[in-house]
Amino acid sequence: MTEEVKAIKIKADVFWCQHDKVNDMSGKFQLNLCNLSDAAVAAFEQMGISVQIGEDKKADMGKYITCKSEKPIRVYDTDGDEIVGTQIGNGSKARALVGSYDWTYKNKKGVSPALRKLVITDLVEYAAAGGSLDDDDIL
Repeated sequence: MTEEVKAIKIKADVFWCQHDKVNDMSGKFQLNLCNLSDAAVAAFEQMGISVQIGEDKKADMGKYITCKSEKPIRVYDTDGDEIVGTQIGNGSKARALVGSYDWTYKNKKGVSPALRKLVITDLVEYAAAGGSLDDDDIL
């Protein structure tokens, strides 16, 4: 029998947040908790959760984990109000409570992070890439 590890509290940057929209590739709601401290990385590894290291295009993510859910992920602001209808952009700062769960799928086993609570402390709103289509800009 293994000793149950309780959820840990961390500070992280949020990247690729799809808390209210299903990710096309995974088919789940998901987000990355990035730029984790060494203490957070050690705690996740103790829980059996693999921590990724951002490279190349993901270098600004540092060490990170991906949290996925089959249901929309509820996100709150520092006043305790749920953030609804706002797209959370890369680099938003957050505090999170993260546990773990064991899974088995087609003869494979693993441990994944279970995001229990997410509070955005410094919101960077997502703005889609593109420009103005005003008449002055047309070539």
